[in-house]
Amino acid sequence: MTAERLRAYLLTLPHVVETMQWGANLVFWTGDKAIGGKMFALINLDDPAPDGSDPQRRRVTHHALMMYSAGPTRYPELLELEGILPAPYMARIHWVAVERWDVFTPAEWQRELRAACDITLAKLPKKVVAALALPATQQRRLVSERRKLLASRRQLALKAKQ
Repeated sequence: MTAERLRAYLLTLPHVVETMQWGANLVFWTGDKAIGGKMFALINLDDPAPDGSDPQRRRVTHHALMMYSAGPTRYPELLELEGILPAPYMARIHWVAVERWDVFTPAEWQRELRAACDITLAKLPKKVVAALALPATQQRRLVSERRKLLASRRQLALKAKQ
């Protein structure tokens, strides 16, 4: 499995939107962030950073290729697999970090990520679910309007700080 193949699969899931955030991270959302969508997976596109503690060997520090929501039931099972760790900052909400693409077969990756998307979709507020049920043109208009509103609020906040 590769980041490109997983990205292509994730974008086929219903209501999935991607953003690039926090450096070179592809973040996948169930529903657009502007209307209250929630993230359910993240692919880290950064190269692993060398560990500065041993300049001769230039070991590589822990580098998660992917993180995703596993849910409270699946979380402890996944942590027993080699190459899967609690996700930094997100373990408390049952996210796992995967260090190698070969931890799962392609079919298992698809099952895991589909489940992550479904878990997140089930947690969305009714208002967001209703927005996701709108026809595509109305949904795009709503997202566009919401982004404009958020941008104007950011500008007002910046002016208030000056």
